[in-house]
Order: sequence, then C-alpha cells, then structure tokens
Amino acid sequence: MEKLVAITACPTGIAHTIMAAEALRRVAAMKGHDLRVETQGSEGVKTPLSDDDIAAAGAVILAADIQVDESRFEGKPVTRVSTARAIRDTEAVLDAAVAAANGSAHAANGSVDAASGSAHAAAPVASAPVASAPAPAAGAAAPELAASPARKGLLVAVTACPTGIAHTFMAAEALTRAARAAGYEIRVETQGSVGAKNALTAEEIQEADAVIVGADTHVALDRFAGKRLLQTSVGEALKKADQVVTRALSLPEPEVAPDLGHQVAQAKAQLKEKQSGPYKHLLTGVSFMLPLVVAGGLIIALSFVFGIEAFKEPGTLPAALMQIGGQGAFTLMVPVLAGYIAYSIADRPGLTPGLVGGLLASQLNAGFLGGIVAGFLGGYVARWIRDTVRLPANLEGLKPVLVIPLLSTLVVGLLMIYVVGKPVSAIMTGLTDFLRGMGGTNAVALGALLGAMMAIDMGGPVNKAAYTFSVGLLASSTFTPMAATMAAGMVPPLGLALATVIARNRFTAQEREAGKAAAVLGAAFITEGAIPFAAQDPVRVIPAAVLGSAVTGALSMGLGCGLRAPHGGVFVLAIPNAVSPLGVYLLSIVAGTVVTALALMVLKRPLAQPVAPPPARP
Repeated sequence: MEKLVAITACPTGIAHTIMAAEALRRVAAMKGHDLRVETQGSEGVKTPLSDDDIAAAGAVILAADIQVDESRFEGKPVTRVSTARAIRDTEAVLDAAVAAANGSAHAANGSVDAASGSAHAAAPVASAPVASAPAPAAGAAAPELAASPARKGLLVAVTACPTGIAHTFMAAEALTRAARAAGYEIRVETQGSVGAKNALTAEEIQEADAVIVGADTHVALDRFAGKRLLQTSVGEALKKADQVVTRALSLPEPEVAPDLGHQVAQAKAQLKEKQSGPYKHLLTGVSFMLPLVVAGGLIIALSFVFGIEAFKEPGTLPAALMQIGGQGAFTLMVPVLAGYIAYSIADRPGLTPGLVGGLLASQLNAGFLGGIVAGFLGGYVARWIRDTVRLPANLEGLKPVLVIPLLSTLVVGLLMIYVVGKPVSAIMTGLTDFLRGMGGTNAVALGALLGAMMAIDMGGPVNKAAYTFSVGLLASSTFTPMAATMAAGMVPPLGLALATVIARNRFTAQEREAGKAAAVLGAAFITEGAIPFAAQDPVRVIPAAVLGSAVTGALSMGLGCGLRAPHGGVFVLAIPNAVSPLGVYLLSIVAGTVVTALALMVLKRPLAQPVAPPPARP
C-alpha cells in the first residue's frame, strides 16, 4: 500500500475537478492505496492537504488544467497529468505515481512528468540516479500513456420535442435500439414540457465516445464542449436512428488543446454563436407556455362547474378558481412564451427582455402575436449586446447582471410601446373579431385547413404550426380553433386503429397489433401514433389521414365547438364545460375516424394470401 496525495484543478473547479478527484479516490481504494485529494477551482481550495499528509506521501499526483503551486511538494516525485487523463486513464496515472514513489527511495528528489513519460532529477545533481524503478524499454510509452484497449463504448443523447410526450420518447427508443445494434451502450436524456428525465451525469458525458442531440426545441450544449457532437431533429432521430448513430460515430475527434480551459471556452463560444432557426425558437417558447395553458384552461373550466357566471360572485370558490386560472396562469402565458423564445435565441441573457416584452404585449392587448414579436426582439437584441459590447476585463462580470438586462430590456420595452404594440394589437383584435364572428363556409374552411395540417406530417412542422396558432388564440378567449385542432389530431391514429379491425385483410399481424397502441395514443391526442403506419405506406395512409382530419376539423368549427385546454384528448372531455357542446364534438371525432378508416379500405388492397405448396406426388 502506498500513501499518495493529489491535487485536481480545472478552470471552473466544478466538473472536471470533482470528477478527477472521485475517479482517483475510487481507483486508489480499489488498489489498496491511501490517497488524500485536494480540489482547487473558482470557489477556492476544498479538503486542503495538511503538512502531515504531504510529509507521509510517497508521491504526488497533479491532475490540473491550470497553474498549481508546487513549492510545498519539494523533494517529492510528482506525476503531472490533465484532469481529462485522470478521469479516463485513472489506473495508469496511479500506477505511474506508485512507480515514482518506489523509485524515490533511491532518488528522493526525482519526479515523473506524465506528459513526457520520463523521470528526471528535480535538483541539479548530475551523478544521482533519477529512479531505481525498472525503466521502460526504449520507445515504450509511460504507463499513463498506454493506449486504451479498443472497444465499442458509450454514446449519450438528448431528445426533445415541444410537448415532450410522443416524439421525445419514441426518438429515445429508436436511438437506443440503433446504438445497441451497433454494439454501443447509450444513455438518453429526454426533455419536454415535464422537464428532463434520465438526466445525463457529468461522468457519462465525459466517458461518451459521441453525443447526439435530436431536438426541435432549445437544448443547452455547454456541457458537451470538447465532445464529438451531432445535432439533428427529433424526427430524423426517430426515423433514421441507425444513420444518425453512424454519422455521430464518424465525426472527427475534437482536437485536444494543451490548455483544457481554453478548449472549453472556445467550444462554448462556438456553440453560442450557432443559430438554430426562428421556427425552433418559436417551438421552444410554445413548449414552456403549454403547462400554463393546460393548467389555466382546466382551472377556468372547473369554475364553470358551478355555473357559467358563478365566478362573478366575489369571495366564492368559482371566483377563486377564475382568479387562479384566468388572472394567474393565463396572464403569464404570453410573457413566458416571449421569455423562452428569447432564451432559445440568446440563452439566459435573453430571458429578462423577453419576459418584460411579453408582459408589455399582454398589457397592450397585442396577444400572442405581440408576445412572439417581443420574444424575437428580446433574444436578438440581447445576443447582439452580448456579442458586441466589450468591457474591460475587471468589468466583464457586470455584463450578465447589469449591462445586458438593462440595455436589452430598455430597447425592447421602448420598441413594444412606441413601435410594435399598437399595430400588432390592431391585427390581433381584427383576427379575434373575425374568428369569433366567423360562421358557415368560412368556419368550415378554416377547420378543414387546420385539420389537414394536423395530419399531413403527424407531429412535424406543419402540424406544430397549426397547433401553435390554436394555442396562442386561447389567450384571447378564442376557443374554436383549439377544439378543431385537437379533434383533428386525434383522428389519424384512431382511424388507423379502426381500419385494422374492420379491414383486417389489409394489414399484417404486426400492424394489427400496432393498431391497439394507436387507439390509445389517438385517444390521448398523440398524432404520432400513426407514424409507424405512415412510414410503411405513406402514399395511402397520409391521404386517408388528411381526409379524415379535415372532415373532423370542418365539423368542429362549423358546429361551433370550443375547447379551453390545449391537450389531454378524451381525458379532458370528462371535465364539465372544458368542451362545449360536448355531444357534437364527439360526433366530429367519430366522423373523421370513420372517414379515415373507409378511405384506407378503398386505398389499400387486401394482402396477397400465401400460395399453398402443390400436393406431393405419390
């Protein structure tokens, strides 16, 4: 057993510092060595080494990416490595330190430099041997530089869609299957409106051979700095998982900079400069707004259980429910939409101007359209200030807490009040009045359009555009588009499930089994339940689904159905007054489901029956 001491230090003093310390402690305990570790970072020194610890140690390990004072280790053999090497090749680093400790009995002033793998005398004593430990053969690498055994290792991934219900988890499952088929283990973190599940640990990210981010919303990438990183959409991760895995593994290894702190800072700068597109920013804002819309809409619906106008009586429970849902959750909808659009564009610096601009949009009656404008203004203004304004080094700390919030909020606020507010308010008022007064042919046409959009790509960009439009109108107390959108989104999987029952000879046994799952997903308003069928036969399935959803949307709008909650499927229908009128709304869904199933019966031919082999001749 050897007594050893170590120092771990990285520029932030958080991730690599702690990971290297834990790795060294764990492996040292496994090998039976007594190791004391001091961690250094931005918060100062943790668990400092005492003079007695250093005096008793046979060798010192410096796992550091920043300058560390070595004066107190004079006369001790020192093994110098980066924190990354200490994490990845921990056993080799410890073996090198133990070898140096054994050699120091003959050369107390020797030290081992792991970067070069050579031993040398710290003191200028020319005749003194450096170490008595057996020297490696000529040309051999030092123990800590030995190549890691070739292996198929670990991948990590993040999947995220705006709702975090269907695409998020289906893409995670697809990536898991594809990675394991390629011989790799994989850890997948799923992000959505309910937050992150199976969150990746710093150790998993550090050990990963590559990172895959399949997302249609904003995903923070800073923690993946220095790793091979493939960014793609959640749809591609779902439909082409094997190709995504192959592309991620074929990416070139990032260059290992001598200074890890510089490498990480450079990677962060590159990731922050990368733009992801306006549509993705919009979906990020919608995904954060959805919980408020759902909670607020359902709480308002609960207040109607006591009567449509019961909330007007002060001090009653219906009044309290209306205050929570209408004046609480619904008031925050537009600010949160704007705030997280800005956050997606500029990260944290965009949050303040986005939230303030969104609140001003609500106060100016600019509605969700004003919130969208405020979000993009806040994000791009904050990012421009962040990337353009330069301060002296000793004042840089003021940028995120003073300069960016002050200037960006001032610019966005003035633009909203004097430039954006009144025109967008007029547009929003006109749109709301038009939708409320719409009837007959216009309502049917809009409902058919929204329904077709919900089915044409089953959770893709067109689907999300129709959904976002309908959700935004809830803040203006316009409920009919939302009813048409949800009903139409339920129809494709429900229609396919019905078709697998009434036209069994047109589907394989596997498809008939998948129809059962599609029925459950459709009832829960998860349009993506139809994707497996559409992927196998898009020419017939997609037109049938579009036709059925268009019929449902047209009927729902034409009959004046309104929905106060943006999600939940049939489970929302159990709440009194969440949907009105309920009977004809259900009729709209049933009609679209039947139309989809009948269209599939017409478009799909019966499967060819297997030909029986001819009877054997006697």
